[in-house]
Amino acid sequence: MMRNTSLIAPLLAACFAASAVLADEGDFSDAQVIFLGEVHDNPAHHARQAELVAELKPVALVFEMLTTDQSALIHPEDLENEAGLAEKLDWENSGWPEFSMYFPIFTAAPGAAIFGAQLPREEARRVSGESLDRVFGPSAGFYGLDEPLPPEEQAMRETMQMAAHCDSLPLETLPTMVGIQRLRDARLAETALEALSMHGGPVVVITGNGHARTDWGAPALLKRAAPEVTVAALGQGETGSKGPDGSFDQVEETAGVERDDPCKAFEKPPAN
Repeated sequence: MMRNTSLIAPLLAACFAASAVLADEGDFSDAQVIFLGEVHDNPAHHARQAELVAELKPVALVFEMLTTDQSALIHPEDLENEAGLAEKLDWENSGWPEFSMYFPIFTAAPGAAIFGAQLPREEARRVSGESLDRVFGPSAGFYGLDEPLPPEEQAMRETMQMAAHCDSLPLETLPTMVGIQRLRDARLAETALEALSMHGGPVVVITGNGHARTDWGAPALLKRAAPEVTVAALGQGETGSKGPDGSFDQVEETAGVERDDPCKAFEKPPAN
């Protein structure tokens, strides 16, 4: 689906007049937009997302993992062929985990419109030299991208970025990393609103826990842009680990997965 930055203001009153009726699933029962968080490489999280999608019967699915160009390639008949769809999307070269974990989410709502909300790489690269509102475009103000974050929140986000990269990032890159995350949150929020305006609700957004948090992630930006829209968010944790950072309407826990030490990738090779 193509992005339309002119949609936000004029369409809200028309498309949100009637509240969507969702499956009776905890805090999701009255929501028009539902964010389903994940740890990207955890198969159990994707299985739970597929289960909820089947229950909620969304009319539109928004994927953090897809670009708008990729989502435009998907047709109903593609959902009958997992390998064929993966090849069409060039998933193998996308950097995301195995497509076999995501495919059941697509097939759980075979009639849903598919939207891609991935931040284009060229936009991410511009953040180091341009303001966020200039990079995002005319609708940036709806999502607070024309304003700096409060100092305490900016510092917290920079600390989290440093920790996520094993304390290996140059300090001067941290504001750029935080800016990119803000753009990704805004793109998810805007795409969810576009899906809602075009198709009604419910809309389900498939994304990482960090973007699904309600305190400063995409749900918060969506509510800022469209306070009348009802939103819910699920965070998914792993047994034996602390839960996902941030706030959610509901948090569930599954078994974890075995992983290599992610910090090994940042280790410098020994000198000869």
